Amino acid sequence: MASDLSSLLNSSRTLNSHLSRPDLPSVNLSLDQIEAQSRRLVSRQHGATSDADRANYLLAQAHVDAPALANSIAHLNTSTTFSPLQPLQDTDVAGYLRHAHEQNLISTIEEGRRETQEDFYRLLEERSRKDWEAKKRRVFEELGGRSLTVTAGTEGKALAEMKKSFHARGSLAASTGPSLTLQMQSKMMAYDRAVCELNAARLRGTSCPVIHILMQAAASLNQEGAREALEDQYWEIIERGIQARPMEARLGGDPSAANKIRAFLGVKYYKNGQWEDRIEIVAGQPLWAKLFYLVRTGHAQEALDEAIRHQAAIEHREPSFVNHFRSWVDSPDRRLSKSHRDYLQSVYNAHMLHAATADPFKLALYKLMGRLEPSRRSVPYVTATIEDWLWFQLAMVDEEEEGGLRSLTEVLLGYGEHHFEAAKKGVWASVLLMCGQFERAVAALWEHPETEIEAVHLAISLAYHGLLRVPPRAETSDLSPLTISPVNPPALSLSTLIWRYVRQFVKMDAKEALQYVYCVCLAADQGNGVGKETLESAWELVRRIIVLAHSGPAWDELVGGFRPDGTKFNGVIEQGALLLHLQNTVQFNEQILIRAARECEENDRISEAIKLYNLAGDYATVIACLAQALGNTLSLPTTENEKGKVIEKTAVEILKHYERMNRAVGRDREAAVRLLRVREAINAKNAGRPDVALEIMESTDLIPLDGDVAKITRRAEEFKDLHDALQRNLQVYLPLTMDCLAAVHQSIKNSSAVTEATRQMTTASLRKKSRSVMIFAGILKYRMSPDVYSYLARLDVEISL
Repeated sequence: MASDLSSLLNSSRTLNSHLSRPDLPSVNLSLDQIEAQSRRLVSRQHGATSDADRANYLLAQAHVDAPALANSIAHLNTSTTFSPLQPLQDTDVAGYLRHAHEQNLISTIEEGRRETQEDFYRLLEERSRKDWEAKKRRVFEELGGRSLTVTAGTEGKALAEMKKSFHARGSLAASTGPSLTLQMQSKMMAYDRAVCELNAARLRGTSCPVIHILMQAAASLNQEGAREALEDQYWEIIERGIQARPMEARLGGDPSAANKIRAFLGVKYYKNGQWEDRIEIVAGQPLWAKLFYLVRTGHAQEALDEAIRHQAAIEHREPSFVNHFRSWVDSPDRRLSKSHRDYLQSVYNAHMLHAATADPFKLALYKLMGRLEPSRRSVPYVTATIEDWLWFQLAMVDEEEEGGLRSLTEVLLGYGEHHFEAAKKGVWASVLLMCGQFERAVAALWEHPETEIEAVHLAISLAYHGLLRVPPRAETSDLSPLTISPVNPPALSLSTLIWRYVRQFVKMDAKEALQYVYCVCLAADQGNGVGKETLESAWELVRRIIVLAHSGPAWDELVGGFRPDGTKFNGVIEQGALLLHLQNTVQFNEQILIRAARECEENDRISEAIKLYNLAGDYATVIACLAQALGNTLSLPTTENEKGKVIEKTAVEILKHYERMNRAVGRDREAAVRLLRVREAINAKNAGRPDVALEIMESTDLIPLDGDVAKITRRAEEFKDLHDALQRNLQVYLPLTMDCLAAVHQSIKNSSAVTEATRQMTTASLRKKSRSVMIFAGILKYRMSPDVYSYLARLDVEISL
């Protein structure tokens, strides 16, 4: 046994012999000694403690007790977070209720805060989206496009249009609208005639039934008639429902409205061989629902006929209903007397108000006839859709009680656009219009391209009847015609709306565009300076039309002009000056012609500007403009100078007339005459007649050619006193003169038809003139480019040989 233990001890000692390494010292320490050494090693590491101390020191400077906070957090018991501060006894009912009430308040406040935050971000996102859509719409309008969505196929075109507009001369040229479809043109032409008729009546000083005229224009495009919009809309829904399910409808051959309503009710409320629970059957049919839907679709008289036909069955259930219903239908404003309403109220309160099984359509009929409980705006089955709900609200409006239409408007605005537009486009505009929010209604129509035309003409009609508010210019937005102010009612910028509409066709048909601009002045009677600003806006639009309209006979017809015999004729604008509140010719000239002429100059339409100044009687400015324009076009090649040809033709006509009338005599007129003579010389030279061109240049007396050095020097010193247009074109008529001299010299030199004495005398004269040109050019050397002077010198050498 001992030997076994000894061998076991020896074996255990050799178990870790293979782990020993001679290069490492052995550790002969007990476990307690190893622990002590480890603790001493840890105590020598001061980094962590030092960092914590520094952090505590910095926090202490800010009056933060970090150790105390750490201790509080370490001992925090989260299980008591929502427990009462003071422990509640099991029998403390009042304390428990108080605690529950406090918790409910806290949770309600938190829920309200969360909902408010969500609503805020939702409204912010919606407003940002609308602002972005408005800005995008404005950009596309400026680029000449209508779509608000840039697809892959149209993006390149849009960018090209943008670059084109940026590089175009003047800002107005890029502000006209897109091409129009045939359907749009047909609609616009129908409404154009109505607007022209309105303006004609205004000029005559007579009233105009503008609403009826526009309705006739709409009827010429759409023959549906003039029924109430919501009733007409629902009648179409009924007919589509019957057509979609003819087997269930079982319409038969009776085309009457009552039969169609019967068929529709069968489709909607008759399921699996029986009527829905709350539908009351009278005389074998859902009579209450039938009567209601006849009223709902605008067939009130048919509803009364149906009620009289089944009067016995109705009176058995609801005595006196038919008599009250007849009084209500026959009333012009659908309003019963107080005694009738009191009776209906008593019947309603007795067995309808709290009855769970009352027919909802009978209840709706009683509410409509007596206008009962207008604050309860919904009726089951009856107000199932937005259109049904809106129709019911309008039918219940009572201007003598409950705030009338204004109260309903506040409710609808509280719901907002998204509540209605989610169902169908255009509903929101109808809602606003029916509630008297005319400015908002026009803006809502304008937001959709398919109803822009209707928006403009609705605004004109409202302005004619004094129902449209126009904002001050300071509050007008470039993004939207509608102005919403926290302190003032909504307002609509009529000038902005009309311009965005007419710029689509202002170049093609300026006269029609002008008819719409006349309508801007319908709002000129508004107070607080808004009327004056409206007139100024109208005048500005007239000037813009003048600048953008195509030149030609139509333009002359627009602004006026002069006949061949010199007599003046008035244009379309001046004929309608009274519509623009321009009382006399002086005001018309100042506000329209002269300012439009300046804008034409800025947009490089010099010929039109000259004509406008001439019409306004500003003859000095006409001549100054002519001189500058002739100077600007003189250096352009004749073959590429169509604008110059028009200006020269205009200049010839005006100068001839002014010379006859002795107008605008002075430096500008003299410069214009000289520039025209230079152009004649250029044309003669290009026609192969350099001798004629030389004679013309000598007649201008721009260059001294007699060889007198003193005279040449004096004329060179006087050059700075010449008109600016003549100074700028020195590099045009100096080479021109030298070219003519060289061509005549070459012709004489090679001609065999002249004698030698004549040739010698002529060439000597040409050399003297050439030398005079070089002396004159040498003195003015730094007013021309070196290339021009070198060219003159080379020709002078050729002439001298």
